[in-house]
Amino acid sequence: MARSYLYVPADRPAMLARALERGADAVIVDLEDAVAPDAKDAARKAAADWLAGISPGGPIEVWVRVNPGPMGLADAAAVVSPALHGLCLAKCESPADAAAVDGVVSGREAALGLAPGSVALSPLLESAGAVLAAPALAACSRVAHLQAGEADLRAEIGMEPGPDERELLPIRVALVLACAAARVGPPVGPVSTDYRDTEALRRSTTALRALGYRSRACIHPAQIPVVHEVFTPSAAELGAARDLVDRFDTALRAGRPVIVGADGRMIDEAVVRAARRTLATGR
Repeated sequence: MARSYLYVPADRPAMLARALERGADAVIVDLEDAVAPDAKDAARKAAADWLAGISPGGPIEVWVRVNPGPMGLADAAAVVSPALHGLCLAKCESPADAAAVDGVVSGREAALGLAPGSVALSPLLESAGAVLAAPALAACSRVAHLQAGEADLRAEIGMEPGPDERELLPIRVALVLACAAARVGPPVGPVSTDYRDTEALRRSTTALRALGYRSRACIHPAQIPVVHEVFTPSAAELGAARDLVDRFDTALRAGRPVIVGADGRMIDEAVVRAARRTLATGR
């Protein structure tokens, strides 16, 4: 499971060349906001050429953020390749938007001999309407998880978050619920534009983890170590989770579906599920 997603502009050759060396678990090659309108075609070709030179199945997930609308469909057609893990759909508003990209990707998979469903989708919700459509978007074909474009959202609804970002809580929880209900991965946390303030990044990332997030997008490599620190279980957390799972599994084999923890709490499969998730994250 990726903990960090590093955005890399597709029209910056030097940055693209080093994208897989910056320490992120995943990279998002950006064809949208980071690329000027008159550079879109060149950026698309650069991204496609770069992907063609990558061996598939590497340890780092490779995503491409495509533009909205018809331009995004052209982006998708150009960049689908064996090395591509998925597409981030900028300004995705409705299931119809995701379905249109799904159709293009299916055609390219068939043409390239890739297994159907090889390329995942991650809708980027950047408007109030998109957030309200989150449950439907999370349930769309190929969707691995959702993301929120909070800068656009704040501008649309006039939100002015304070230092603790509590104003964004309803939106962030809505995405967690939508992903959980659709049985897809947890949403990817939003970017923090001040990459120099690592302490603020740590506080906000810790708050996201408490809500159910397990990863975050980054705009600068300096943010990656902090994000990894927050989303990587400690040795103590892994040990406690392993002990809980082992004791519960032993009790289950003995016909006891409930055990009592060291703190006197009743523990059943619903509680143990969180411990299993911690172990999976640790791996």
